[in-house]
Amino acid sequence: MTGASLEHVEPYTNLSPKAYEHPADRAATAALKAVPMLDTLVRRLIEWRYERALRQFYLGTSLKVSERQCAELWASHTAASRILDLPEVYDLYLTTPVLGTAMTIGSKRPMIVVDSTVLRRLGPGEQRVLLGHELGHVLSDHVLYITALNILLAAGGSLPALLGLPFRAVRAVLLEWYRAAELSADRAATLVVRDPQIVCRMLMVAASGLPADELNLDEFMAQAMEYENWDDPSDRVRRFFWEINVTHPYAVRRVSEVMRWIQSGEYDRILRGEYRTRDQEADVRAEAGDAMEFYAQRFRAAFRDLGENVTSLGSQVGGVADQVADWLRQRGGGGDATG
Repeated sequence: MTGASLEHVEPYTNLSPKAYEHPADRAATAALKAVPMLDTLVRRLIEWRYERALRQFYLGTSLKVSERQCAELWASHTAASRILDLPEVYDLYLTTPVLGTAMTIGSKRPMIVVDSTVLRRLGPGEQRVLLGHELGHVLSDHVLYITALNILLAAGGSLPALLGLPFRAVRAVLLEWYRAAELSADRAATLVVRDPQIVCRMLMVAASGLPADELNLDEFMAQAMEYENWDDPSDRVRRFFWEINVTHPYAVRRVSEVMRWIQSGEYDRILRGEYRTRDQEADVRAEAGDAMEFYAQRFRAAFRDLGENVTSLGSQVGGVADQVADWLRQRGGGGDATG
């Protein structure tokens, strides 16, 4: 599969996002669903104060793609929607600038907004990766918690305090989840184009701002390996503190995660039709319990590199890890699961 055409790719019938989601995404989503009324509250905010306003904004200021407007891009969009077996083909807009390369907006009626400047640098295969990535966010219902994170960051500590939630812990979980959600969406894009090299190529273009035909993918893959295998403990600590405060993982890490997923065999199993479907109910309580261990290990792993010279720093951030673990333990073991 070269990624040059999607028309003859068979759909993943009734594909559940749980089939491809990154473990951190799956675990954190389960923990968040266990927060009483969070889903309901954020969905209402999206529908009434966010989604409708933005739909009107982009309808008035951007280019709406259709079979008669940027027809090739629309054909890729409809094909990718069919492959992921989404219930409908959602609105697609072109505009500039867009934070990042593209974004998905809305929960009840999602829409995708793509930066037209970025699109010009992408070949047809890379454009389909971009669309498959955003449609992966739709299938996973990521926009719900992206909005929750934005509300939380805008409100600072006041809103979590009113809801009885530990601000630093919830913020840390949401940021970690956001980064993991990007990794999940990269997997969805890989399933759409059925060629991980095209996904890596799109990430290379996004990182460099240059067209793929001016770049060397093998060198970029080697760069990703260099980043992953960096062995200086102090540099790994510095990297950890950079990464925990951003919403998107670095492009080189995303490349490594895609290839690690391919090598795990999970990708091939889905291609064979061996995947979880939407009618198979999730055990939210069990997945929230798994989140406790996942995040405790995720945060503590970096602290092993801190050493005696930075004990106070390690203790300070270790407190955040303890808050995260305690909150997730309460969600997984004692709270009422609502999702």
